[in-house]
Formats: sequence, structure tokens, C-alpha cells
Amino acid sequence: MPTSRAIGQSTNLVGLPTPLLGSAEFNAHPLPLHISGCREMNPNLWEMLSQAESLTEAGEAFHAYMLAMFGIDPEQRERREASRPGPRRYRSSFLRLLKGWGYDSNGPEGAVLKGWVESRFGLFPTYHKEAITRLGGPVWLRYIEEKMSSRFHNNAIHTQLDMMYEFCQWALTAFAAPDQRHLTLYRGTNSFDEHQILARLDGREVLVRLNNLASFSEDRDTAGCFGDVILTARVPTAKIVFFNTLLPVHPLKGEGEYLVIGGEYRVTASYY
Repeated sequence: MPTSRAIGQSTNLVGLPTPLLGSAEFNAHPLPLHISGCREMNPNLWEMLSQAESLTEAGEAFHAYMLAMFGIDPEQRERREASRPGPRRYRSSFLRLLKGWGYDSNGPEGAVLKGWVESRFGLFPTYHKEAITRLGGPVWLRYIEEKMSSRFHNNAIHTQLDMMYEFCQWALTAFAAPDQRHLTLYRGTNSFDEHQILARLDGREVLVRLNNLASFSEDRDTAGCFGDVILTARVPTAKIVFFNTLLPVHPLKGEGEYLVIGGEYRVTASYY
């Protein structure tokens, strides 16, 4: 099915053509996705996870590994910084980005997350504060400025997000959704400024282009708190970056939230 404009760049780190990855055809017939080199560079983590007997146990192991690996454990940070003269150094954390996303997906943390999707999956964002209608325009430049902010681009933040995605994929396969290629998720909206309608299909079904990273909920009533129009989508598990029960403690617990890689989706639009 033709699209209104290019949906991304040709390069990514998952080994599939970006136009295919962003298409409704991929969503109908998804393939497993892996970020090149991530698992190979962290064999100790996957060995730890293989011994977990539950998702809770696996989440605690991953959380502890990330805190130690990237020095974001409060006790480690205080101990190191106490021995150094001068001001304390801010260390970026994937948990801080999730917290910022929960407050405002169009804030600086949201720009970094969208930039990570752009880098790893090749999909450009279509919205950040305003609709991004062309590369190089003022809206695009503001997005670039925020996604490259030095405040968040330290402590190997993209590598942290790579590991979060790979752990999410492992957890879905091992515990949360074994043998499932899709989950039915819901998103509430009051307008389609952020989601471009590409075609109206049968009945209430429409083809939309979602932003390159979008929030969904597993609960329709929760989604209704964010808008009167509910988009119901069959989301490939391969496109889920984060889900509500992935970690024992995280900032998105309250809304049953899923972070989903965007592109073209066939969705059912209905009033709440």
C-alpha cells in the first residue's frame, strides 16, 4: 500500500529494511528483532536471567545488573563522588528517561527515546511538540537539539536502552507472552495530530502512521482516560520496548503502560 512519504532512513541495527519494519505488512507477519551486538556484549546478564524462575525474579536481576553496570546505584554513586573534589556529575539512566516520558512524551527525555528508536530501528519521529512535516524544518531542528542534549547523552544511554529492549524481548518470550506474536493494546486520543491517517479501510478500521515511539495500555478503560477516541491495535511483541510488569520498580507502574515502536498500523477507532 503506498505511503504519503518516507518513514525512515535506510540504516538500522536490527537487520531488516526500514520500510518493511515500519509497514503494516510487518505488523501482520512480524519477525523477531534483535539489536546487533547487545546480547553478545553482555553474556553474564543472559546467564543470570536463564536461572530466573519468574518474571519478578528476572526483573530484579536485570535491575541490579543495570545499576551496577552503569554506576547508577545510589550507594555506588555517593561513594565514588564523595572521593572526588568538585561538583557531582549527573549520570544518565534509562529509568530517568522513563520517568520523563511519563510526565511528557514530548519533553527532552521523550526526544532522547525517539532518537534511540531512530538510531536503532531507522524510523523517524513524526511528532515532537508539533507535527514534523519535513526534515530540516524548525520543528525537526528543535527535536534534534533536545535529543542530542548533553544532559542525557552520557553514561552510554543508548546502550542502556538497547539492553532494556533486549531484556523486554527476552521477558515476553520467557514469561509474559510465551508463544504470542501479538498483543491487543489500546491508546486513547482526542485528535490525530500525532498520528497521521493514511487510509480509511472497512468500517471503523483505519491505517495510521504512529509516531516512532508511542504509549499504549493493556486496559481499554485506562486508555479512555487519555482521550475519547480509542485506537485498538494488534501490536507485534517484537515492537514492544517496555511493559508495565517488566521491572519490580519503575516510574510507569500506575497506568499499565506499554512503549511501542511505531510505523504504519491498522487500528480500529471507536468512541470510549
